[in-house]
Amino acid sequence: MGKKDKKQYSEPNNSPTAPEPKEPEAISKLPEDVQEKLKAIKSKLEKFQKRVLEKFDKYIMGIALMPPPKPEELQQLQQMQYPAQQPLPQEPKPEDKDKIHVLVLVDDSDSRTMSKLELKDKLTAIVQSIGQEIDPNITPQTLILSELWQNCFDAKYELLQLIALSAPIHDTGMLQAIKIAEVHKTMVLKKFEKYIVSYVLAGSLVQGKATPSSDIDVWIVIDDTDVKKMTRVELKDKLRAIIIGMGIEAGELTGIRNKINIQVYILTDFWDSLREANPVIYTLLRDGVPFFDRGIFMPWKQLLKMGKIKPSPEAIDIFMGSGEQVIRRVQLRLNEIGMEDIYYALLTPSQAALMLYGVAPPSPKETGSLMRDIFVHKEKLLEDKFVKILERIVEIRKAIEHGDKKELTGKEIDELLEDSDKYLKRLKRLFTQIEKIREEKEMLNIYDTITTVLRDVLRLEGMERIKDSEMLDAIEDKLVSEGKMPLKLFRTFQDVMKAKKDYDEKKLSKVEIEKLHFESAGLVKFLVEYIQRKRVRDLERVKIRVKHGEKFGEVILLGNEAYITYDLDAEDREITKAKINDDGSLGAIEKSSIEELEKALASAQFPQKTSIKERMFEDLKKIFGNEVEILMGY
Repeated sequence: MGKKDKKQYSEPNNSPTAPEPKEPEAISKLPEDVQEKLKAIKSKLEKFQKRVLEKFDKYIMGIALMPPPKPEELQQLQQMQYPAQQPLPQEPKPEDKDKIHVLVLVDDSDSRTMSKLELKDKLTAIVQSIGQEIDPNITPQTLILSELWQNCFDAKYELLQLIALSAPIHDTGMLQAIKIAEVHKTMVLKKFEKYIVSYVLAGSLVQGKATPSSDIDVWIVIDDTDVKKMTRVELKDKLRAIIIGMGIEAGELTGIRNKINIQVYILTDFWDSLREANPVIYTLLRDGVPFFDRGIFMPWKQLLKMGKIKPSPEAIDIFMGSGEQVIRRVQLRLNEIGMEDIYYALLTPSQAALMLYGVAPPSPKETGSLMRDIFVHKEKLLEDKFVKILERIVEIRKAIEHGDKKELTGKEIDELLEDSDKYLKRLKRLFTQIEKIREEKEMLNIYDTITTVLRDVLRLEGMERIKDSEMLDAIEDKLVSEGKMPLKLFRTFQDVMKAKKDYDEKKLSKVEIEKLHFESAGLVKFLVEYIQRKRVRDLERVKIRVKHGEKFGEVILLGNEAYITYDLDAEDREITKAKINDDGSLGAIEKSSIEELEKALASAQFPQKTSIKERMFEDLKKIFGNEVEILMGY
């Protein structure tokens, strides 16, 4: 990052040599009596901190002053520290009121010379000895990171709550991550508990790669399986906006600002990604630590650990296999065959080949020309006669769809089946050929994909014809500075730009390319969702909201069709559709469904302006009654 970045995005230093900047703000969040006690023992705690860090250095992730524990918490700490001993009495002793309870969090991730239990016993004895030498009232509790995570895996979150209430004395980043995540989780569950499936800490913090400036990555899964009053996209966007707003509020409450990075998934999308072994979801399950789980995350995590969720055969293999399966079905039911089956049998694996090469799948009518440009002319991997087979089937399908061709003869079906079989066999060899050149092209594919999507995003922000050399500054000014893109994803794009330079200079290794490919997936997902949210806003322009009696309805105008919802608040919404005639009137009303509406929305092209004619107003009265009201800005 250049000087400009360092100045604008500088973050607090939480290293062992400079804890002071965080301390005043942390102290101010505590009750007054605790503040006075902390000031009185400050010198003792600083001495304790210094001695512990001198002894164990990089293994200490955090040291925090804990509030006086309740009897049951004191018993839990005793059991945590000495599992073999009997629990303490429920009532605290009078002399315990002067005890200074200090939590020492230790990183045991690279412990190889001894067991974790032996390591904890050894650390506990030394840390307690240091505390006793400084002040007999210092009562340190040593907690190893793996033990804390195991408590979370077992759905025991008391230690997280205890850390959230503590005052950090030394922190390499983990304590503040737990504190803000625990506070944010509590806020989210209080408002949306019945919808929250899992709340999980992820990213570099749980992978053992964290630094004091690392972002705090959390992801939340929302149950959308019983959504009836809105589309799933609307549910996700509404809850996501509120949950991210709570993240900002949690930062203000804890004094930890601009650190938490929140990803929100709906359960149906998460499940689809899980079935397809999406690499991002695979990593989240493998490394994530649940701060709340309704009994779904941990079974998924165990299935992954058992090898039941395979990370390698991805959607590309499924696409390739689907072509052959469809062709076999076609051969068994020639009398019922429709053009759709052969069309998708060739189109789907063709798009899979483009995806494997690194190109986003184009529209069906552009697939043949793109395959010719890339595989015939540019890479010289495919003969043009096979592209002509695909183009012929696309043309026949279009002719049938438009009514220019009424039916297929038996001879035509035989020819199409024979050509399709040849095409799929040749495509198999093409996949092998693509794999050989994929490594060389991977870096360029990553770069081109990200810059292309970024240009689309910048175009939505009113910026046209951005040069590559200007893109970093443009993204910083238009997206990062205005809070539309997380700083973490901006850093990922900076890495992409640097990697492109290294690639041009022949300095980029295969390992670095694979790492960049994985990290850039999150950036692409964010940008695609950004564009999708823009489409949601575009959707508002084609909606007519109405009130009839005590009910609220809606009409969505999509091209030459109108989708009508009679009661938006009904449990099972009734949806119909009608053709929009040239004079603006509505044709015959037909029964429809929310699934058909979502499918139409996914493929809709929204106009810049929408207007309705007088005849439509008349038809709205027929549908909703003469007392219908048109609602503006509803």
